[in-house]
Amino acid sequence: MNKKLIFLILLLNLKFICIADEGMWLPQLIEALAIKDMKKNGFKLSSKQIYDINKASMKDAVCVFAGGCTAEVISTKGLILTNHHCGFSSIAALSTVEKDYLKNGYAALSGKEEMPCKNLTVTFIKQIEDVTSKVVGSLLPTYSDIQRDSAVQANIKKIETETKISSGYDVFVRPFFYGNEYYLFQTQSYKDVRLVLTPPESLGKFGDETDNWVWPRHNADFSMFRIYADKENKPSEYSENNVPYTPAYSFPISLKGYNKGDFTMVYGFPGRTQEYLTSYAVDFIMNNQDPTRVNLREKRLAIMDADMKNNDTIRLMYTSRYAGVANYYKKWKGEMLGLKKSNAVEKKQQFEQEFLTALNNDAAKKEKYSNLLLQFKKTYEDYKPLSKQFDYFAECLWGVDGFRYASSASVLFTELKKKQEGKANKFDATLSEYKQLLAFNNFNKPTDKKLFIAMLTDYSANIESNYRPHILDSLLLAYKGNINGLADFMYSNSSFNDKAKAKLMFEDFEKNAMLYARDPMYVLSVDILSYYQKGVMPQINYLDLQITDMQKEYVKGLRETLKNKKFYPDANSTLRVAFGKVNDYSPRDGVQNAHYTTIDGIIEKNKTGLEDFYIKPRLIELYNKKDFGNYTDKEGKLRVAFIASNHTTGGNSGSPVLNANGELIGTNFDRNWEGTMSDIMYNPIFCRNIVLDVRFTLWIVDKYSGAGYLLNEMKLAK
Repeated sequence: MNKKLIFLILLLNLKFICIADEGMWLPQLIEALAIKDMKKNGFKLSSKQIYDINKASMKDAVCVFAGGCTAEVISTKGLILTNHHCGFSSIAALSTVEKDYLKNGYAALSGKEEMPCKNLTVTFIKQIEDVTSKVVGSLLPTYSDIQRDSAVQANIKKIETETKISSGYDVFVRPFFYGNEYYLFQTQSYKDVRLVLTPPESLGKFGDETDNWVWPRHNADFSMFRIYADKENKPSEYSENNVPYTPAYSFPISLKGYNKGDFTMVYGFPGRTQEYLTSYAVDFIMNNQDPTRVNLREKRLAIMDADMKNNDTIRLMYTSRYAGVANYYKKWKGEMLGLKKSNAVEKKQQFEQEFLTALNNDAAKKEKYSNLLLQFKKTYEDYKPLSKQFDYFAECLWGVDGFRYASSASVLFTELKKKQEGKANKFDATLSEYKQLLAFNNFNKPTDKKLFIAMLTDYSANIESNYRPHILDSLLLAYKGNINGLADFMYSNSSFNDKAKAKLMFEDFEKNAMLYARDPMYVLSVDILSYYQKGVMPQINYLDLQITDMQKEYVKGLRETLKNKKFYPDANSTLRVAFGKVNDYSPRDGVQNAHYTTIDGIIEKNKTGLEDFYIKPRLIELYNKKDFGNYTDKEGKLRVAFIASNHTTGGNSGSPVLNANGELIGTNFDRNWEGTMSDIMYNPIFCRNIVLDVRFTLWIVDKYSGAGYLLNEMKLAK
């Protein structure tokens, strides 16, 4: 009876390894590992239509956009669709005060008006190949860790070089399952990419930080670009002679919409997940690392927010920085919430116990893997205090611009010394770059001083004296906890946090370099940086390597022992397929969130008067006229966004979201707050990806922007 009970528990709790909505599957392995589950959930096509190296398939319409996002080809003329936030930097680079395309939006009304984007690249995957045997097949059991790593890197380099010569494509090899497998990717990149259309920032970022990582959402987070190639359809640098790229495949677009429970598939390049962490790692993240980082960022955000609200100049200075700090502050906070709601540590502990129980059936495996969890426990106990030290460096001390600005001068002093010794140097160029940094365009001295006081106060209260950099500890002792007094000294006597003093410093830097080398902020910041680089980071790196090696063995043990389970590799910015269904969810007791939003929500939020919900009169005018064209649902509502249970993460921004027929129904752009835990553990109850409804995208293109001609090159399924 006990054995039967254990077996039942095993079946119930192992579900988190692979359930219908969970997983980021390598497309070439769909046939073997996922197609049956996909079809059970409604998918109507074949695995060959997803990925085929001999014929055109969906993979030929999915590309890496700007190195960190995903885009999809939506026409036979190389038109691609991605997120507004993915195209943001390229749009900003094209904007000027006179022609502010970020603020006002842009729509090319002909090919001649499409604007080249400097340094913007899109990359397609041509082929994926398992090269595990070539990478590790020749390794000897007697190799040390260093010998093994060296041999692996040598083998990878050889494979990449030989494949590039024979194929003519760019190539890279990447490890999977912590180095238990290796895959070779052949890629082709296009460098002539031009802006076609972007909504105004008020729509593309509607809700901004207020709605970031939140559902329900109402922003038109999209932008359109076009790929250009030479006359042979091959990659080319920008040229007026280039022509629109002819893709091997482009996605048809559905105007039929979706219903709750409909199949969905996301095809893209997810960045990084850690699904196979142990309970010790999850406990560490949930109860140590995330709380520390959230606490420190919360204090920084409060200071910036207060000053930004009181002064428009400061608001413009810090708006980008505030958004950057707030993004992962909110993400980590949601991650903690989701992990706690899911009882993540307990579930991991149950699974680990079941894994150990399963090992009892094989003496050899038991001897090999049974001590791994004890090793994890010991290593994370060693890791916690070091991680705390590092977080108080990166999130606390280095959250003060004065420290970062001053420490950056170390390169300047190094190059000056080379110049004085008659050696080859880059002093003049370095000085020019440093002058730009210390132009203080996005720096307000009183704000930074407040950050200095808040961060040093928190630091001195939480980091013991014997774990502090020597000079910093001495100063804290000398001022007897009077952080305000220390701040007065630092911000009154340094040239590295004062615009007027910095200007004078640059006029005679070479002559008085020794004087500036004794600047109090410079001396302190360099001491801080040196302490952490030499004393803390090597220890963290050593433990990181240990943890990675243990994770490799752990995942290997899981796969060898639980052979009836389907394992997918963690995300690592390579091409993946995730599938799920359109679905609502309940974030907390008594609250039920619908699976879609409409334009009505934009108008309602706009009426609050909050800056994040500003919209231009054009949208209100169209709304009042109910000029929605044929982009509405059956009830006549113009939907904006929807949620589904696809397993996504960063890098999936801009990914195509497809229905059971492989038709585009939306563009992935975010996750719900609680669902950010899916980087560590997927929970089907409330992990949701957030998708821009393609019908709203087309409405913006056609009705709002007046670029309906673009729809003529798309294949629309009505």
